[in-house]
Amino acid sequence: QNLLASLFGFYVCVSDTVLSYLMGPRFLVYASCALSIWGDRMWHFAMSVFLIELYGHNLLLTAGFGLVVAGSVLVFGALIGDWIDRKPRNKVAHASLFIQNSSVTACCVVLMLVFSYKSEIEQMWHGWFTVFCYAMVIILADLANLASTALTITVQKDWIVVITGDNRGQLAGMNAAIRRMDQVINIFAPLSVGQVMTWASNVIGCGFILGWNLISLLVEFIFLSRVYQLVPSLAVKSQQNAPTEQKSSPEMQRKSVTKLPLCFRKMHRMLCTCRDGWKAYYRQSVFLAGLGLAFLYTTVLGFDCITTGYAYTQGISGSLLSILMALSAFSGLMGTILFTKLRKHYGLAVTGVVSSLLHVSCLMLCVFSVFAPGSPFDLGIFSLLTSKNSSLNQETLQKNQLHIYPFQRNINQPILPDRSSIHWTNNTVLLDSMHGSDHPESYISIILLFSGVILARIGLWSFDLTVTQLLQENIPESERGIVNGVQSSMNYLMDLVHFIMVILAPQPQQFGLLVIISLLFVITGHVMYFIYNIKTEFTICTSQPALPKQMIL
Repeated sequence: QNLLASLFGFYVCVSDTVLSYLMGPRFLVYASCALSIWGDRMWHFAMSVFLIELYGHNLLLTAGFGLVVAGSVLVFGALIGDWIDRKPRNKVAHASLFIQNSSVTACCVVLMLVFSYKSEIEQMWHGWFTVFCYAMVIILADLANLASTALTITVQKDWIVVITGDNRGQLAGMNAAIRRMDQVINIFAPLSVGQVMTWASNVIGCGFILGWNLISLLVEFIFLSRVYQLVPSLAVKSQQNAPTEQKSSPEMQRKSVTKLPLCFRKMHRMLCTCRDGWKAYYRQSVFLAGLGLAFLYTTVLGFDCITTGYAYTQGISGSLLSILMALSAFSGLMGTILFTKLRKHYGLAVTGVVSSLLHVSCLMLCVFSVFAPGSPFDLGIFSLLTSKNSSLNQETLQKNQLHIYPFQRNINQPILPDRSSIHWTNNTVLLDSMHGSDHPESYISIILLFSGVILARIGLWSFDLTVTQLLQENIPESERGIVNGVQSSMNYLMDLVHFIMVILAPQPQQFGLLVIISLLFVITGHVMYFIYNIKTEFTICTSQPALPKQMIL
C-alpha cells in the first residue's frame, strides 16, 4: 500500500508539473510560433508554385513577387516597427495575426477562382482582368508577408524578452527552441502541402492552406491572449522617446507642416518616422553586430533556388538534393545546441567569436570547390559574353560548357517546360530536361561545395542566435520594434544585393566568382561583429574604476 501511495503521489506530482507547463506562457508561445511558422513555410512554398503555374511556367511573375516583397519590407520596415512600439502589445499581436491570416485566406480564394475559371477570366476585359487577378494575388501575399514580419518582431523579439525577464539563460533557451522548430518545420511543412498539390490539385492545395489558416488564426489568437493574461508585465510598455531633432523646434515644424495638404502631411510623417528609425538603428550600441548579421544575407552559399539549381546543372538529382536539405536542417539544429552550450559556459561575446570562426572555416571548403576537379569555373566566360557576335568566341563558349546543358530557346519560349517534367522540392524547381552531363568529370567540386554549405550552418545559426540575443538585451524597450523593423529592412536589402549578383553573373561558369564574392561579404559581416566586440570590451574596461594603490600593493 505504501508503494502504491508513493507511486500515486509521484504520478500526481508529475501530472501537475506537466499540466502547469502546458498551460504556462512559454509552452503557449512555442505552440503559437510553431503554428505560425508552419503556415508561413507552407504558404511561401505553395506561392512560388502557384505563380509559376499562373504565368504559363514562366518565372517572371515569381521574380516580380520576390521584388515586391523585398522592396515593401525595405520601405515599410521602420514604419511597422514604429507601429509596434506605439500600440499595446496585445493589439499589435492580434492585428498582425488577423491581417496575415485573412490576407492569405483572401489570396487563396482568388487563386482558387483563377485556377478554376482561368480560360473564362482570360477572355474578360481583353485579358486585363487576368492582370488584375495577378496584381491582387501579389498584393495580398505581400500584405500577408508584412503582417508576418510584424508578428515575428512582436512575439519573437519583444514578448519572449518580457516573459523571461532578467533571466538571460531562459531567453537563450527560448530563442534556440524557436529556431529548432523553424529548422524542423522547414522540412515537413512544404512536404505536406506539396503532397496535397501533387496527388490532388492546385485548387485543393489552396483549400488546404485556407483551412489551415482559419484554424491557426483561432488557436493562435487564444494562445496569445492567454499569454498576455498570464504575464502582467506585457501590459506595461514604456513610452517611446521623441528624437532630439523634434524636441528642438516643435512649433516651427508644426507651422511648416500644417501648411501642407493632408496627404502630404501624412507622407511627411511617414518619411520622418523612417528617418528616425534608421537613426535609432545607427545609434544602437549593437549596430555593428546587427549590420554584420545583415551582410550574411548576401550569399549564394545556402539552400535557396540558386545554389540548388546550380547543383542540378552539375548532375545532382532531386532526390539527393532533398537529402542534402535534410542534412542542412540537422546541421542547423546542431548550431542551436552549440549556441546554448557556448553561451552557458563562455557568454555571448565568446559564442559569437567561435561561431564566426567556425562559419568562415567551413565556407572555405566552398572556395576550394571553385578550383577543384569537376568545377565549371571559367573567368573566360566574361570576355566571351561581352563579344557574343564573334563566331570564334561562340565556338569557344560551347567548348567550355562541359558541365551544363546547352540551354537555348526562343525569346517567347517559356523558361519552364510542361508540368510533367517538373519536380518540386522545398526551395527550388527541378527540371528533367535541364540537367548537366550524366557523368561529369569529377564530383569533387560539388562534394566540397555542399560539405561546406552544410557544415557552415552550425556556425551560421549559432552566430544568428548570438546577434539576435544581443539585439534583444541591448535595445531599449521603447525602440525595440522600430530597430528590429529596420534590421528586417537591412536583411532584405542585402538579400536583394545577392539576387542582383546572380542577375549579373547567371552562367554556371560564373558561379565560382559568386562563391568568392559571397565569402567576402560573410567575412565582412563577421569582421563587423569583431569590431563591435572589441569596442564593447574597451568600453567595459575604461568604465571600470581604477583600483586603489592599497589594493594594488
